[in-house]
Amino acid sequence: MNKAQNFTSGKIFSPLIRFALPVLLALFLQAMYSGVDLLIVGQFGGNNADIFVSAVSTGSQIMMTLTFVITALAMGLTVYVGEKIGAGKGSEAGEIIGSGITLFGIISLIVSVVMVISSSALAKLMRAPTEAFDNTVWYIAICSAGTLFIVAYNLVGSIFRGVGDSKIPLLTVAIACVFNILGDFLLVAVFDMGSSGAAIATVFAQAISVVISLFIIRKRELPFDFSRKYLRPRAVHIKHILKLGIPIALQDLLVSISFLVILAIVNNLGLNESAGVGVAEKVCAFIMLIPSAFMQSMSAFVAHNVGALKYDRAKKALWYGIASSLVVGIVVGYFSFFHGDILAGIFAKDAIIIAPAVEYLKAYAIDCVFTAFLFCFIGYFNGCGNTTFVMIQGIIGGIFVRLPVSWAMSKMIPVSLFRIGLATPISTALQIVLCVGFFVVTQRLLKRKQATID
Repeated sequence: MNKAQNFTSGKIFSPLIRFALPVLLALFLQAMYSGVDLLIVGQFGGNNADIFVSAVSTGSQIMMTLTFVITALAMGLTVYVGEKIGAGKGSEAGEIIGSGITLFGIISLIVSVVMVISSSALAKLMRAPTEAFDNTVWYIAICSAGTLFIVAYNLVGSIFRGVGDSKIPLLTVAIACVFNILGDFLLVAVFDMGSSGAAIATVFAQAISVVISLFIIRKRELPFDFSRKYLRPRAVHIKHILKLGIPIALQDLLVSISFLVILAIVNNLGLNESAGVGVAEKVCAFIMLIPSAFMQSMSAFVAHNVGALKYDRAKKALWYGIASSLVVGIVVGYFSFFHGDILAGIFAKDAIIIAPAVEYLKAYAIDCVFTAFLFCFIGYFNGCGNTTFVMIQGIIGGIFVRLPVSWAMSKMIPVSLFRIGLATPISTALQIVLCVGFFVVTQRLLKRKQATID
């Protein structure tokens, strides 16, 4: 195993940052990858730009929810593989990866069929504006047909983050990003296919990325044993992957649903508000990159050290991650609160869309500071295998706080997107309190366990 993948000895901060930087860049490209659809249909959609923006906004939120759930479920694979690599069990890691590939292959086929059939129902559930309804349905259906590529695309990243390699996931996203931009310009700007063209470009880009990435991976020397014989489901490994991944996936699903409900609430306010919040959500995908990068990196780093029984290193990594993320969060939060018009203007040029986006962004600016703590705690707990707690705190914050607060705010006259958006930082603040309490309890239990062993 090369030095970049060795998390269990030596310095902590510099290896964590070196691992997090490619993750950050991959997330940036991922955000740009999903945001470029909105940008191009907004800039080249002509007289129907607001309709295409609303369709891509609502449709991409649904597909993003699917992606979040798949990525979260695959986190069980990341953590499981990381523990085995940290413990020096490369052959067993290969068996786990083979089982994971077969598991996610089956999942992708089932989800693809269900999503395509349900595309119209999902658009209705999201209360897509009447003017944009048909375009929303087509966007969802086309993207859903490519679920196999969405799953494979994210699975490659999860596997390699688990073994301590954040460069392959970066390469995967970079390839997809380039082809998606080219496809969007060709199908939307040249052939005037609107939101349907953006969806086709998305699926095509992910398919090309998977094929090219697999070809490159075959040429690399891997830190684990792997061959075709490993490509079969092993019940013991699948059970453990699901045990770790399902709570994370359920938490992410319910949190994403809470955001979808907020979007549905906003959709009721009108087409401009729908498009504006869609633009704001794309901006948020960028301003939340730093804490998201530390969350994913923390999970892998901590899993390696838990596997090696080096709990103090894992805890120190948590503090380093929070401190680094907080500094950036304060800067980004300030810019988002006072200069949101500049950020929203990247994705839209109409003032009637930018205005509601700016109002909504002010609430997310506050959340930039809070997520520096929350995301690092979540990454730490995932790496420790405490995924059930991660699920519980996410459900409490998303379902029992964010939803009722956003609904209550939407009933206040005059309606304010800023007040509706405040549901998110309020939820995050409560989740941080829960995380701190759980951290204190688990640290005390760990000290008692170590004292008993000594």
